[in-house]
Amino acid sequence: MSDETAPEDPDQRHRDKMAKKKAAREKIMAKKTGEKGLLIVHTGTGKGKSSAAFGMAIRCVGHGMRVGVIQFIKGAWDTAERRVLESFGDELVTFKAMGEGFTWETQDRARDIAAAERAWEEASAMLADPTYAMVILDELNVVLRYGYLPLEPVLDVLMDRPERQHTVVTGRNAPEALIAAADLVTEMTMVKHPFRDGVKAQPGVEF
Repeated sequence: MSDETAPEDPDQRHRDKMAKKKAAREKIMAKKTGEKGLLIVHTGTGKGKSSAAFGMAIRCVGHGMRVGVIQFIKGAWDTAERRVLESFGDELVTFKAMGEGFTWETQDRARDIAAAERAWEEASAMLADPTYAMVILDELNVVLRYGYLPLEPVLDVLMDRPERQHTVVTGRNAPEALIAAADLVTEMTMVKHPFRDGVKAQPGVEF
């Protein structure tokens, strides 16, 4: 068989393809030199919005960066992520569970609004403090959806935070104005969920 008719080496073809990809990627990355504090939104019907945010908190702690967490809905729950993050100490993590449970548990709009306002007061202090490298506002989208906090003042505070501070907002039904203002938005989409088959929330997965 002549060289002209010899089959192409699949390994060499793969190496050539990856070399082109690497060169193209390096060209793109060479232009990405800016740094700024990001406004990040995790929304959608799928699970994992808060979990992804807490994963980012662990990254920050790994870099020795200070993290603040405000939970707008959860409060009474003794969650594993809260235990883990609080174990790093106040110098690295401030974790405040300010909620009183889901809205259908309290069944008291005035009480829910008061809890949201207390949580936002704490969140606003964190968002004004440049020592926090990241502030996580867990389930803030839910509070905004129900109108427990006015949207415009919340956006004003988010946009006026320290230049290098990252902020992560979680919860379903993120307002369009928040999505428009954000630098990074991820929508979690539910494809399947065991709850529909009668499986309850379980330690290590949901909490």
